[in-house]
Amino acid sequence: MSDERKGVAGSTDAVHAGTLSERPHHTLASSIAQTATYTFEDTADLERYMRGEDADPEREEYGRYGNPTVRELERRMAALEAAEDAVAFSSGMAAISTALVTLLKAGDHVVLFRDCYRRTRQLVTQTLVRFGIEHSVVPPGDLDALAAAVRENTRLVLSESPTNPYLYCLDLEELVRVVRARGRIRILVDSTFATPMNCRPLSFGVDLVVHSATKYLSGHNDVLGGLVAGPAHLVSLLRETRGVVGSVLDPHAAFLIGRGIKTLGVRILRQNETALALASELSNHPKVSRVYYPLLDNHPSYAVASRQMRGGGGVVSFIVAGGRSAASRVVDACRLAKIAPSLGGVETLIEQPAVMSYFELGEEQLAQIGVDPALIRLSVGIEDASDIAADVIGALDRV
Repeated sequence: MSDERKGVAGSTDAVHAGTLSERPHHTLASSIAQTATYTFEDTADLERYMRGEDADPEREEYGRYGNPTVRELERRMAALEAAEDAVAFSSGMAAISTALVTLLKAGDHVVLFRDCYRRTRQLVTQTLVRFGIEHSVVPPGDLDALAAAVRENTRLVLSESPTNPYLYCLDLEELVRVVRARGRIRILVDSTFATPMNCRPLSFGVDLVVHSATKYLSGHNDVLGGLVAGPAHLVSLLRETRGVVGSVLDPHAAFLIGRGIKTLGVRILRQNETALALASELSNHPKVSRVYYPLLDNHPSYAVASRQMRGGGGVVSFIVAGGRSAASRVVDACRLAKIAPSLGGVETLIEQPAVMSYFELGEEQLAQIGVDPALIRLSVGIEDASDIAADVIGALDRV
């Protein structure tokens, strides 16, 4: 079931989708199939399986190829994204890496938007080039630059929406129109920051959507995982590659992610509200020179986000007046918000990307990738909104 106001997922699917009508032993919660291998009654049973004639369509041969607990999570994710199928991985980067390895080959070209997770950028610009895969990096949300970057050998366009850390929202409908007009090019969107509760990229014609399940989907900062959803023929290709490279999700991790997803709807609604209120308050603070949040009317993506998303998500990025050292003092002055590199959990987390993610880069290199040294990224949790605001605003006031 979905929320028809924006065509996004609803909490009913988050709680119930993908579950079997009858669980073993009549348990309400998912069972953890903690096994690396599976047995067969005899040779004839094995041969029936190998021919695809097994009565159980989800039976597996070996843990690297699949697992019942993992498969339940995949079915639920497919429902949440209104996709034909989904496949789970051991981390968000394992999901993106496996997808790119599956979709690209030597001689191909990929277009990537500049504002993105640094490991995704490194994967494209440093790792894939070693295997003969070319790339172009274009400004965030700039579809004209995208169109100009497309080549005859372009096979993939990769973007986040919202992006990390400046929260640009790509006009997905226009993106699909621009890309489809230029040939057989697939589109992969990382929707980790949005979640299917705020936006479903597949509904706009995107080919595949990827999530770091470590973040909002699991929601408790206690497990790693990744998911890709899309049409069955593409997902099956990714599943085959996963079986070869071994980027499979552990069944206990799948259980934790599935349990976390059950509360995704209520968590996201709370985080949407808190983040928007805090972003508005920060916009009026004299020690903040700029706030980035998609549903603030001064954000470059405001019109797109208002039309395309149910909420702006739980991340607020802002630049502290006074530069890098002033931003560091604000981070250190927070007490409720913990310094940590992740986001999307029930706890409020704070980081200064120039220190946490890009510590090895100098001022000139930071400028090249568009990261302000005084930028702070705040991931709001589900604590009382007034307490989060008091913590962050109080830290600013004390600097």
